[in-house]
Parts: sequence; structure tokens; C-alpha cells
Amino acid sequence: MDDPDHMPLIRLRGIDRVYGSGEAEVRALDGVDLDIERGEFVAIMGPSGSGKSTAMNVIGCLDVPTKGQYFFNGVETAHLTQDQRALLRRHYLGFIFQGYNLLARTSALHNVELPLIYKGMGRAERRAAALLALDKVGLAHRALHDPSELSGGQQQRVAIARALAGNPEVILADEPTGNLDTKLSSEIMEVLTDLNKEGLTVIMVTHEADMAAFARRLIWMVDGRIERDGPTQKEAA
Repeated sequence: MDDPDHMPLIRLRGIDRVYGSGEAEVRALDGVDLDIERGEFVAIMGPSGSGKSTAMNVIGCLDVPTKGQYFFNGVETAHLTQDQRALLRRHYLGFIFQGYNLLARTSALHNVELPLIYKGMGRAERRAAALLALDKVGLAHRALHDPSELSGGQQQRVAIARALAGNPEVILADEPTGNLDTKLSSEIMEVLTDLNKEGLTVIMVTHEADMAAFARRLIWMVDGRIERDGPTQKEAA
């Protein structure tokens, strides 16, 4: 039963996401209820088409539910305008994707600075925040290198630094190790684990069980529904 005096950082209630209509209708999410507290490290898994990426897009305000309520920090997002949702993403959420999405002909530092320009941050403050974020992922010494001069793992670290630079409350990571080998994948997961230990909320979609094991909570989705939700094996041990 919900505690009326407590609102988690993220609360989904009765969330449906339907695409198309009639015979072409696809129900990507089907009555999803989910609470995520501040400071959690959650992995979302499931077979292809299970709804895990759609759930991530709804949580990240990149998509809008067809039905149901989504509260972020106690605010019902359905009441937000498109511009207000964009502000929520900009100020509270950091995104990491499987493709690093870095600008090829500009330095790691400038790639990390870029979203801070959109936040209206001044040049000196922006540079300091970007350098601090690169330092957090162990790449301050590579700040002036272009992506072509960095390994895949280093490029993903730059992408993590870019997500961190805006000082978000939540990191949303969609298959963050999908393009990396096992060793580099583990390095990236260690970075996310350390950030979570510092208090950052991390929500990650993955199809790799060994990567999900780094999280503290595992949500398993099937056919748009949450089938299992509980601690990962290391937390249950």
C-alpha cells in the first residue's frame, strides 16, 4: 500500500503506452506500477519487445504515456507542457546511450560542455563543470583529445561525463555497454557503481545479465508488464 506521506523520486501508476490502433495496435506498456527511490541502482531487463526501452523513454520524458500517472519528484508529468518536460530532462536527467553520440571533430571537453551551453551556463563555469565531470570518470588527462583518439571505453566515459556535467538527479543508461567488450563493459559498470555510491540514482536498461548484476535491484519485464522486481543476487546474498 502506498504511504500517503512518502513520494519516491519516480512513481509510475497504471502506465500504458499504446502505438497504432485497430489491428496495428501495439501495447508496449500495460498497466505498469513502479516506484524508484533516490539513490537506487536499478537494472531493467527482458526479452526484445518486452517494453524495457519504452519504460526508459517514459521515465526520461522522451515519450508520453497513453494512460496512467507518472510523478517525478512529486510532480505529475502529464500536467507539464512540452517545454517544461524539456526543462525537466535538462536539469534533472542525464542520458547515456549504446552509441556514444559524440561530435567527431571536437574534443572530449567540448563534447561534455555542449549540454551546459543549452543550460545557459557561462564559459568559465561550463569549463570547470566539464573538467570535473571528466575527472569523475578518470579522463581529465584526455580532455583535449578528439573521440577518434579515444578507445570505445573512453568514448563511453566521455558520454557518461556529458550526462554528469549538468549535475542530474538521475542517470538513465540505455544499453551503455552494448558496443564494448567484456573488460571495457566491466570498467563502465564500475564507473556507474561508483557514481551510485556517491548518491546518484542510476536506471539502466540492459540485455546482459552480467552487467545487470552490478545493479542493486533487478526489474524483469515481459509483454509490457513487470514480471519480477527484487534485489540482484549480490544484494540478496
